[in-house]
Amino acid sequence: MKLMFAWIAPIALAATLAAQVEKPAPPSTQPPIEKDANRIVLDVTRVNMLFTVSDKKGRFVTDLNRNDFQVIENKKPQSILEFTAETDLPLRLAILIDTSNSIRDRFRFQQEAATDFVRSVVQRDRDKAIVVSFDSSAELVADLTDDLGKLENAIQDLRPGGGTALYDAIFYACRDKLMLDQPLYKFRRAMVILSDGDDNVSRYTRDQALEMAQKADVVIYTISTNITRIETDGDKVLKYLAAETGGEAFFPFKATDLSQSFENIANELRHQYNLFYRPEPLVTDGKYHTVTLKVKGRKDLIVRCRKGYYAPQL
Repeated sequence: MKLMFAWIAPIALAATLAAQVEKPAPPSTQPPIEKDANRIVLDVTRVNMLFTVSDKKGRFVTDLNRNDFQVIENKKPQSILEFTAETDLPLRLAILIDTSNSIRDRFRFQQEAATDFVRSVVQRDRDKAIVVSFDSSAELVADLTDDLGKLENAIQDLRPGGGTALYDAIFYACRDKLMLDQPLYKFRRAMVILSDGDDNVSRYTRDQALEMAQKADVVIYTISTNITRIETDGDKVLKYLAAETGGEAFFPFKATDLSQSFENIANELRHQYNLFYRPEPLVTDGKYHTVTLKVKGRKDLIVRCRKGYYAPQL
């Protein structure tokens, strides 16, 4: 089903308030834009941070505790309320595959690598994934499911052709699919994008797509299809989306590297920490608030997490 989009009012994801979210569209229709929707109750007093810690060689560090970390919001230290080493949260995953003409020559191997990734990551009866393809528009080819057969078939049935509506695909997957299961902190939400990053037809902008991902608490991993070894503007976009959400950008230059990129993402999804803190002072201005998370006294360790959150507007 081809998807059309229209802007909606911002959704406060760090709040105990009623936020309006559209119901998912039936298979034969466009997603509704202004209809009444389910009400989501969220916690206004706590901010959730899901993150990974690694050393400078990229090896995961999994033996840290609450006292090892410092949270700073708007230059002010914050008190950590809860801390856990989350290695097995249920996963809500979106796989976005560029089917534009620009990636035609590498398309078959991308399908095989993405299929292997689904088999290795999605666990029945706890994880769910969707597959969205995008060329001149975004298309939902497999709705949220734990059925590996449906996911694999959706990936294998894709065919390349058309422009690149990357930002529309991100916006739709976050707003209409990954936000459905609540509360947000009970699930690990992630998105894997295979693309050259060169959007040329989206109705939404890069920053609008990023904002929706941040509100849905989605970590974005990007895999570039550029194999020229020359950084393009699209590569910069992929790096930016990953960095702002706490994910990582991968640049495989040959087919075998692509499988390794997927394997790295799969490993990271099972090796993450999770913490909650109460913002002091609590500001309900609806604006984006920057957050810094670091390991005390350990400059040799790298923390990767989202760089902020959208406060509620009351």
